[in-house]
Amino acid sequence: MSVVPVSAKLLVVSVVSHGHGPLVAQLLLSLARHCSGSIARVILTLNVPESEPVAPASGWPFDLQVRRNAVPLGFGTNHNLALHAATEPFVCVLNPDVGILGPSDPLAALVAVAQKPGIGCAYPLQVNAQGEIQDCERQLPTLPALIRRRLLGRADARVDWVNAACLVFPAEVWRAVKGFDDVYFMYCEDVDICLRVRLLGLVLAKAPVAVAHAGQRASHRNWRHLTWHVRSLLRLWCSPTFWQARQLLQSDVTSGGRISPP
Repeated sequence: MSVVPVSAKLLVVSVVSHGHGPLVAQLLLSLARHCSGSIARVILTLNVPESEPVAPASGWPFDLQVRRNAVPLGFGTNHNLALHAATEPFVCVLNPDVGILGPSDPLAALVAVAQKPGIGCAYPLQVNAQGEIQDCERQLPTLPALIRRRLLGRADARVDWVNAACLVFPAEVWRAVKGFDDVYFMYCEDVDICLRVRLLGLVLAKAPVAVAHAGQRASHRNWRHLTWHVRSLLRLWCSPTFWQARQLLQSDVTSGGRISPP
């Protein structure tokens, strides 16, 4: 991939709202304030009926395109539909509960990392409202790894995947992996896409920039979401992607290869 100026508007951003109107309005205003130099388009998908965000008096500094779903769709499906015809060289998946920490443009920094050779996806450091680092970098979710993490409280030993709150992909990589796997309605679609990027021989790279992320797992509080989470995890464990990635990542460990982001 040829190096392109990070000041150019090279990015299309996909945001999905499921009744997140106030958060979306705040996010779009923050993007307009801090990221107008890097964003060409924002595609906002309204997954349930709600009002469109009101533009500032000066208008949006990017092309805002609003999609309305007749019926709610899954996380991955919504982003796939929004980005399937993207012509920009970089695509961004962005949660509505992400906060942009100015004054610099974090998305420009992510694009700068994503365009480097061998990078399949760029992601930021995530912090909560108190500025504490959030846990967005994870090890392959094998049963032993989950037991060590959930029951024993041990930190993951390496970074095999990252959550999808804020990810920037080179468009050619996004097309190569064909976006998210629609079979995951909710949960584990971020694990799956990261593993498929890794199977292409590409790296997940952390950019030297932070965003705020207020999200909490609904599966910790809601039995319906917990059921979705367990189903997705079982589906992941039964997938060829999981077993191929497990073999690849284990090979990297035993050979002394680097498996963490640079």
